[in-house]
Amino acid sequence: MATLGYNDLRKGVVFDIDGAPYEVVEYAFVRMQQRKAVAQVKMKNLITGKVLSRNFHQSESFEEADMQRQPIKFLYQSRGEYWFSEKNDASKRFSLSEDALGASAQFLKPNTEVSAISFNGKIINVELPIKVDLLVKETPPGERGNTAQGGMKVAELETGAKINVPLFVNIGDVIRVNTTTGEYAERVEKN
Repeated sequence: MATLGYNDLRKGVVFDIDGAPYEVVEYAFVRMQQRKAVAQVKMKNLITGKVLSRNFHQSESFEEADMQRQPIKFLYQSRGEYWFSEKNDASKRFSLSEDALGASAQFLKPNTEVSAISFNGKIINVELPIKVDLLVKETPPGERGNTAQGGMKVAELETGAKINVPLFVNIGDVIRVNTTTGEYAERVEKN
C-alpha cells in the first residue's frame, strides 16, 4: 500500500485513518496568513457513512486503504435489508442495510450484477453500474405544450424509485438512469 501525503488527498481518494476507510468527498488547499498551508478535507467513513470535516497539515501522512472489489449479484430487498450472493453461488448470501448502501440502492433490481467493496475481508458497500435500464411503472400522461416545469414529469420505476423524466416518456417504456446522480439519461425502447 502506498503512503499518501496531504497533497495526495484529492476527491475520490480512499485512505485509512485509525483502521477505518475514508473517502475524500471535498478537498481544498488553504493558506491562511502567517500560518502554514493546510488541506481542508470533507471525508466520508465508508463503514458508518458519517461525513467529517478535518484539516490536515504538511507533516501528516496516511496509508492508502486496501479495498478489494468482486462481482456479486443482488437478490432481493426486505425490511430495509438488501440481500446479495456470490455471482456463481446463490447459497453464499449476505445482507447490507439501506443506510450502508445510500441513495443508489433505490435503483437495484433483482439479478443485477454489482461490485462488492471489501475492507479487511469484510464487505462494507456495493458499487452499482453507472447506468441501469429500468421499466417505467407509473407516470402521468405528457401534455403537449406544458413546458412550464421544463418539460419534465415524475415517473415511478419498477424498483419503486421516483425520478423526473421528459414529457414523452410513457408507462411501459424502458429508460436508462444514471445511478450516481439519480437522473434520467435516455429512453432505451419505445413501447
